[in-house]
Amino acid sequence: MRLTEFNSLDRAAAVDAIRPALDIPRWFESVVEGRPYPDHDALLETAQAAASPLRAEEIERALDHHPRIGERSPGDSAEATLSRAEQAAVDPSDVEIRQRLLEGNRAYEERFGRVFLIRAAGRSPQEILANLSGRMANGPDEELAVVADQLRQIALLRLEGLVTP
Repeated sequence: MRLTEFNSLDRAAAVDAIRPALDIPRWFESVVEGRPYPDHDALLETAQAAASPLRAEEIERALDHHPRIGERSPGDSAEATLSRAEQAAVDPSDVEIRQRLLEGNRAYEERFGRVFLIRAAGRSPQEILANLSGRMANGPDEELAVVADQLRQIALLRLEGLVTP
């Protein structure tokens, strides 16, 4: 939808429109309350500020909606559609990549107790795997900060697609 339309939606419809970008109430409430936006940059600045910082419990809530890298989100929800598009470079028929992601996801979840999150859009499977491997050396606090940054990047990327200039 265009920014002018987003600015004119009633509150509930505006929340529904952007919730697929980041399902954290504090974030989408801040973005919706900031309307009307004079331009797209102002929208993105507010969204960035609202996601900085993200608290640990907000991150965990948001991760409930993210599939593992290499797995396709089922259904036709906006969030599932966005996730499939973001992971388009990860070919589910590539058995070697799929196996390496499966093993990497499993190891990451055992180490950190959460799904591995990365802004997959624009990244090759090899880049994703290298990132996954490299992040295994992080400590819990360092990794939480990386996840928060990745979540912000994903939210802004999705918001840019959901609300256009």
